[in-house]
Amino acid sequence: MDRPELEKMLAGDLYDAQAPEIQAAQDETRAWLAQVNTPGVVPEALRALFAARFGGFGAGAQIRPPFHCDYGFNIRLGAGAFLNFNCVILDVVSVDIGDGTQIGPGVQILTADHPRDPRARAEGLEFGRPIRIGANVWIGGGALILPGVTIGDGATVGAGSVVTKDVPAGATVVGNPATIRP
Repeated sequence: MDRPELEKMLAGDLYDAQAPEIQAAQDETRAWLAQVNTPGVVPEALRALFAARFGGFGAGAQIRPPFHCDYGFNIRLGAGAFLNFNCVILDVVSVDIGDGTQIGPGVQILTADHPRDPRARAEGLEFGRPIRIGANVWIGGGALILPGVTIGDGATVGAGSVVTKDVPAGATVVGNPATIRP
């Protein structure tokens, strides 16, 4: 029996990104994002919107709109975590962000990946690889976190860096691709 496309997506398997059930879930998210990104929404209402949609929204967590994501329900944000303006999270699979982590403006966290075979891409197939960002991490503005990356507790990612590989706990990485700096 063939599994539903949403089930495939959540498992990190190849799925059809154009399937009606995927499109319906994205439409639902777009409606939710319209509420989140409405100018003048008070902080308490924002927290309630995020807590209702996210897989976890820790005490004291804060996101400054505008904010964009694919689904929301695959995102878990730890206590006291902070995301600044214009963050994008493509959460086709899980994105876990630890307690006290601070994420600068314009950061992109991208779990969505695509087959390397151009024929499969042309068919609209994609898959996801989870991202884990530990506690007390600092990610500078404009950084890109690519699919499957884990960033250890207490790490620092320099502004504009492109993180293509795991970052050890306590390390500082900068550049494109991001490399460890003393």
